[in-house]
Amino acid sequence: MTSVLGLPLTEEQEQRLLLEWAHLVRGKFPALRLLFHVPNGGLRHPVTAARLKLLGVKPGVPDLILPVPKNGFMGLFIEMKRSVDRPKKKDAKGQLSDAQLWWRHELVCQGYRVEVCYGFEAAKEVLEEYLG
Repeated sequence: MTSVLGLPLTEEQEQRLLLEWAHLVRGKFPALRLLFHVPNGGLRHPVTAARLKLLGVKPGVPDLILPVPKNGFMGLFIEMKRSVDRPKKKDAKGQLSDAQLWWRHELVCQGYRVEVCYGFEAAKEVLEEYLG
């Protein structure tokens, strides 16, 4: 997906599109009212970063959480990536940090579904399928 200027969308833009879509389809999927973002990433002033760390912010936690048990899962976690960053090989690590890989493994072991979604369309498809 590209922006109006023909440039690839940023991860933030892809995620904003997803949340706008989720707002629009809440009538069909009421559980999307529970979808929320975990603000772990981004650049911050060192004092703010230190304060947030003391409050429990942890690196690698997926971007979005849907705390809705469904299809045998305790809930759904989504790690958003830009659609242009999709790995060439299906089994490739695909720009996940070691912390993200650790969280993914631990959450799956606890009974959660965890998906890495490369762009708005991929995340939308996962949510539709999960809530379908």
